[in-house]
Amino acid sequence: MKLEPIIISLLDTDLYKFNMDQVIFHKHTDLCGEYYFRCRNQGVVFTKEMFEEINAQINHLCTLTFQKDELDYLNSIRFIKPDYVEFLRLWRPIRDYVETSLSPEGELNIKVSGPLFSAMQFEIYLLEIVNEVYFRMRYDYDTLRASAKERLDQKIADFQRGKYTFKFAEFGCRRRLSREWEDEAVLRLCRETKNCIGTSNVYLAKKYGVKPIGTYAHEFVQMYQGIDSIPLAYTNHYAMTDWYDEYKGDNGTALTDTITTDLFLLDFNRAMVNNFTGVRHDSGDPYEWGEKIIAHYQKYGADPKSKLLLFSDSLDFDRAQALFDYFKDRAKVSFGIGTFCSNDTCEKALNIVIKLQTVNGRAVAKLSDTPDKAMCRDADYLEYLKRSVAFRLNREK
Repeated sequence: MKLEPIIISLLDTDLYKFNMDQVIFHKHTDLCGEYYFRCRNQGVVFTKEMFEEINAQINHLCTLTFQKDELDYLNSIRFIKPDYVEFLRLWRPIRDYVETSLSPEGELNIKVSGPLFSAMQFEIYLLEIVNEVYFRMRYDYDTLRASAKERLDQKIADFQRGKYTFKFAEFGCRRRLSREWEDEAVLRLCRETKNCIGTSNVYLAKKYGVKPIGTYAHEFVQMYQGIDSIPLAYTNHYAMTDWYDEYKGDNGTALTDTITTDLFLLDFNRAMVNNFTGVRHDSGDPYEWGEKIIAHYQKYGADPKSKLLLFSDSLDFDRAQALFDYFKDRAKVSFGIGTFCSNDTCEKALNIVIKLQTVNGRAVAKLSDTPDKAMCRDADYLEYLKRSVAFRLNREK
């Protein structure tokens, strides 16, 4: 079963890939990285035919370049800078950076390695490819799509009758059912409700004239762990400093949980509280996190009602509404909702990730506020990172 091309534009990725890459392009072109694929679902088997199709789709991806209208669109985004767009005019995905293999048991392995400014761009494209190949070749796609449409119809009706009142952005690229289904879901959510304020998918934002949304991901903070001169427990400080220097507060939602929110708050000082418009939650209890963040703003005399709490951890609309109702009178509240928008069908979605694991030959890791989300190929390094974090927390709190 040969599929049509899944990636047809290099804009078909999350905005934060460009945001992070611009900082790397300006400040850290000497960094090289390795990314590894992981499927967190138990018992998922990739067939030989799926593996061959995934490779064919990667080959196609690596024939693409940015087109003039795409570069013009990136130039129109206020905080994307002309010299970075000129770099993208020359950039293309390089096939040699991607290694794939399939175990006899059907476990899919993917490794991406190369200069960080290039290797990091593969993550979303590869996840889009793997997910769509799996669902089109494992199930009857028409049945999946019909169930997705039925559920989307109900979600839209619930917004229209006032069951849901919160604002959100669609964050569904990486685990979408298919390119064409994410396209339809974004179009309908933006046009048939007043609640979807945009999408992380730059291609769809351009196509439908909606706001592209995103700041940075865990990998951005992780990469500082690979820089020899930076102490491990201070990587949030250096990441936020570089981010503010690049964007001057114009693209300012900070991610708190790369090496735990408690450690993040030690570096989220008065200057950073003022420099960033808000913070994003991606692990741990969201209510405890929100209370902690509000108390932190109050500690520095900042009005929490002027700051954004952005929730993005495995949300559905009911959980989002409950969080909105709880915090709406105390802070600005919004949501990034992914799989529930782009791959809610009669079959269970895959929980697949591609994570940065080494920088310049050194292990890096994400701890998060949910221990099960930690991912590191070097167990000794992971324990060392945990001890470094604990040491600073014990000393400074």
